[in-house]
Amino acid sequence: MPRRSRIAAAFAAVAVAGAGAGAAAYDAVSGGSPAATTMASAVSPARIVNSTAGALSVNTIYDDSIGSIVEIQATTSAASNGQTFPFGGPNGGDGSSIAQGTGFVYDNTGHIVTNEHVISGATSVKVVFHDGSTRTATVVGSDPSTDVAVLKVDATGLQPLTLADSDGVAVGDGVVAIGSPYGLDGTVTTGIVSATGREIDAPDGTPIDGAIQTDAAINHGNSGGPLFDLTGKVIGITSQIQSDSGVNDGIGFAISSNLVKSIADQLIASGKVAHPLLGVNVQTIPASVASTLGEHVGAAITKVQSGSGGDKAGLKASTGTTRVGGTAYATGGDVIAAVDGTSVASAADLRAAIAAHAPGDTVTLTVWKGTSSRTVQATLGTR
Repeated sequence: MPRRSRIAAAFAAVAVAGAGAGAAAYDAVSGGSPAATTMASAVSPARIVNSTAGALSVNTIYDDSIGSIVEIQATTSAASNGQTFPFGGPNGGDGSSIAQGTGFVYDNTGHIVTNEHVISGATSVKVVFHDGSTRTATVVGSDPSTDVAVLKVDATGLQPLTLADSDGVAVGDGVVAIGSPYGLDGTVTTGIVSATGREIDAPDGTPIDGAIQTDAAINHGNSGGPLFDLTGKVIGITSQIQSDSGVNDGIGFAISSNLVKSIADQLIASGKVAHPLLGVNVQTIPASVASTLGEHVGAAITKVQSGSGGDKAGLKASTGTTRVGGTAYATGGDVIAAVDGTSVASAADLRAAIAAHAPGDTVTLTVWKGTSSRTVQATLGTR
């Protein structure tokens, strides 16, 4: 099991002024998202393929994929999402801005995948292909809890990129990132997988588990672009950077391709994603400190949402904290140690177990409080 580490990072989109203005870094995310438009047409979904073939050159990966990678220009009104952008709009003053990001062709019916934060609050979205052709895009759906969005363009002859099985990604694997940092479309950077199983924050503050860390250079405008393995398959979409300077410091993060596919397919099918909700905030109680704290290993509850399934099941939040080795751990409340009989050793384990269900499902929780355990059933709501 890879060590999980939560990352506070800057979203890697770039906001620029109206046409012809220079680019500027802007780390902000709207709390809202564009209205979803349901697309009912049949689609040929992106394939997931295990990466077993031989490595390709960077030149070959670029040549094979560049026609399927797009620059996204999302016109956003500062008033529409509560954000204040660093520049005025076209002609210096209507308060609008163009958020630039990257995306790629997901299937042969015109669906484009990108990050939710690239198009959040957009009043219009354009997609620019590498050959210079431009299409107006419709937002099919977006999910601020996973930072994934799907657009639709009216175009024929599109070649979708192939997704790899991101569960097979290993530390040290070579990677290639292609995107439009600062509007410089078709920019290629290379590196390795620096870590797997990272935890990053979605635009709405929800943790995203299983993110891929890479040292391939990622800057503002790379958001939503593909991160390839050396067989030319997509292992994730580049989304965030961690940086004190606001530019690439060699620590970037991509949302895993398996999560991207799961969310994108739901958005294409219905325009929305239904996330199950237990209704608790939790903190990991690791084995290394559990005995010292007098708590069980698992996910300690720090808050219970009123009226949620967790609340109705009688789950109780911590009553205080105890500091061990400089870290304050929640104590005095319930610790969830298993879901449906499967052990839960961390907050991420609990989120994964709940995410495997659907809203309305009933789950059986093994709960510890001090040295006493009990079993409760909770009905999941919708986040």
